[in-house]
Amino acid sequence: MALVVFLRGVNVGGHRTFRPRILAQELSAYDVVNVGAAGTFVVRKPVSRAKFRAALLRKLPFDAHIVLCEGRDLLRLETENPFGSQPSPPDVVRFVSILSKAGGVRASLPVTFPSTGEWLVRVIASEGQFVFGLYRRHMKTIGYLGQVDKLYGVPATTRNWNTIIAITRILKSVKRERKDSSRKDSND
Repeated sequence: MALVVFLRGVNVGGHRTFRPRILAQELSAYDVVNVGAAGTFVVRKPVSRAKFRAALLRKLPFDAHIVLCEGRDLLRLETENPFGSQPSPPDVVRFVSILSKAGGVRASLPVTFPSTGEWLVRVIASEGQFVFGLYRRHMKTIGYLGQVDKLYGVPATTRNWNTIIAITRILKSVKRERKDSSRKDSND
């Protein structure tokens, strides 16, 4: 199955900047697809985590925290849809924080940041390596998203739910291509 790669804290505020599309091209031996500008990639060629991590670190122009997960885990999340079918208000964004490893929550959920007044970040659930929540579009939100690390005791990187859906579309196309390829091989 495909790997999904999330780089933490890149292309933000002029720090640790690079061109993800070019990096994906440089890793073409692994059939890497770039998803947006935040350092998110789908590795479509089956490869071990360790081998791909080493190749990625050789190509990155700086040290970066790399979070990996299995594509099948994201496909399962999309099917389960942790946010339900109710739409969010226009100023609220659904997010998934991907933990560097499954951590233990240190508080009962939901948790809101700040803890008093109007919330900017609300952590609503977690499952294994994934934390689900909502955030309001506000200048102070990014600082509160950093609290997810403290809440779970491990580094996390956050992506919008729409990015997760874009990743699952790529993963589904990989599954279709492999299925079509195996049908072709069996018909030959």
